[in-house]
Amino acid sequence: MILRQMTLSDLETVLDWAAAEGWNPGLEDAAAFWAADPDGFFLAEQDGRLAAAISVVNHDADHAFLGLYICHPDFRGQGIGLALWTHALSHAETRSIGLDGVPAQQANYARAGFVATGSTLRLEGSVRPAPWAQDPPPRLSEPGGHAALLALDRAALGHARPAFLSNWITQTPTRRTVVANGPEGPVGFATARLCRSGGKIGPVIAPDTATALALIAGAAQALDLDRIAVDVPQQNAALLEALDAAGFVETFRTARMVRGTPPVQSGSLQAVATLELG
Repeated sequence: MILRQMTLSDLETVLDWAAAEGWNPGLEDAAAFWAADPDGFFLAEQDGRLAAAISVVNHDADHAFLGLYICHPDFRGQGIGLALWTHALSHAETRSIGLDGVPAQQANYARAGFVATGSTLRLEGSVRPAPWAQDPPPRLSEPGGHAALLALDRAALGHARPAFLSNWITQTPTRRTVVANGPEGPVGFATARLCRSGGKIGPVIAPDTATALALIAGAAQALDLDRIAVDVPQQNAALLEALDAAGFVETFRTARMVRGTPPVQSGSLQAVATLELG
């Protein structure tokens, strides 16, 4: 068995694995993930084939996030994934490590020292006719405004992730970020991205539920999306209730788990960016 870092091409392959598992990644996720920490993606090879994958992305000096933990079906039950897990975790050094764990793996994560801090619920539904739409809609973000959005994101998450977010909020053919303004500048933003099926909205950073809903509608409109998914922390009861009232249904749930000191998040984190990078 060989343990090594991924190339960007490898990451594209692993996202195909994720699609086969039903995770529905975004069409341009690979480049944004890679920008976050190119040294944070790892593979196991067995008999000349890619056998398992994992990412441990260092966002700042104190916080990392684990995701894309997949073992190819042909190599499961052989201890390959566990060996890669142990190898990759060392990349975080002394940082706290967060993850979104599927129910089948939560006991294993707990044995590795991860503690559940809450749940993340994926809600899916249609935004046509567009509920909560504003006229005029939230404006598209501009490169000159990235610093303000990074500051909002840091305050919401309790840690910085400049490398990832700077790429994530840059407009591309399949990804759009919209901004809500207050009297003194931006108060929130949301990013929509096209996925293998439909689209996802996240992160959603907003001071209240009404602004979050307007951002969700505006982000979906920016990509002409109909059916969307939003990954909402369970403590955001008001947003969950509003989405439920609009006909959204829960299709997936994970446990947010952390090894080390969890970041102190604020109520402005309405929905997470991606279950793979937090």
